[in-house]
Amino acid sequence: MWKSKDVYYISGNTGILAKDMGKALLCQFPEISFNEELIPFIRSESQARRALDKILQQSNGRYPLVFSTLLSIKLNQIFDTPEVEFLNIIDHFLVTLEDLLEAKAIREPGTSRHLDDNTMTRRVNAIHYSIAHDDGTGTKDYDEADLIIVGVSRSGKTPVSVFIATQMGLKAANYPLVQDDLTSIRLPSEIVRNKKRVVGLSTSPQMLHAFREKRYPGSTYANLATCEQELQQSDQIFLKYQIPVVFSDGRSIEETATQVAQELDLKRQPGF
Repeated sequence: MWKSKDVYYISGNTGILAKDMGKALLCQFPEISFNEELIPFIRSESQARRALDKILQQSNGRYPLVFSTLLSIKLNQIFDTPEVEFLNIIDHFLVTLEDLLEAKAIREPGTSRHLDDNTMTRRVNAIHYSIAHDDGTGTKDYDEADLIIVGVSRSGKTPVSVFIATQMGLKAANYPLVQDDLTSIRLPSEIVRNKKRVVGLSTSPQMLHAFREKRYPGSTYANLATCEQELQQSDQIFLKYQIPVVFSDGRSIEETATQVAQELDLKRQPGF
């Protein structure tokens, strides 16, 4: 069994699909360490050959894994050599679809991205909104949010909000429960009136302590007893306002974000 393996994601565009699909498969082998690199925007044979030369030189005969979402048969043939373990993610499905649909795929990179400029506009607007309404900023604009994530400091609100904006096209605001909120067991009016779009984010005291200790080691803020108390108070707030709660500890950002969206029955925007 390999203890470590070099992995390359190659694509004619950004490579997001190749990387996401590759990671989804590789995570099933936690005992192996993977050294990953993304090589995007391969559009010509010369670019493909340069990329292959780089891969072979860096991997030094250790048979790297190459995940490809290249649509060009010629470009894929360049990488399909005995020196690498080549996995063509797209081609298998395209060939099957060609048979099922009795039609030929055009095999042009980036076609789906060019079909709908509104998708990019939605993504940009969602990202801008998420950034402008991070960590309790701009609460007066919460009426425009698709969802509002509420939780104590360092519970993971920001990365989940950003993921939801970039990968789902949804406007996600997040609000940190400050000491006044926690001691009074009350939420600001801007959140209460939008309660149907609010999800609580929680975690374990141990996980919260670990995150805070990295940021402010030895502080009262990071103390385990403080973490326990704040989480208990946040639970009381969620219960009082009947806010659904998602626990982030032990889950990836993607898993947490997906469950947050599911709690409000929110769907990814078209094109995402």
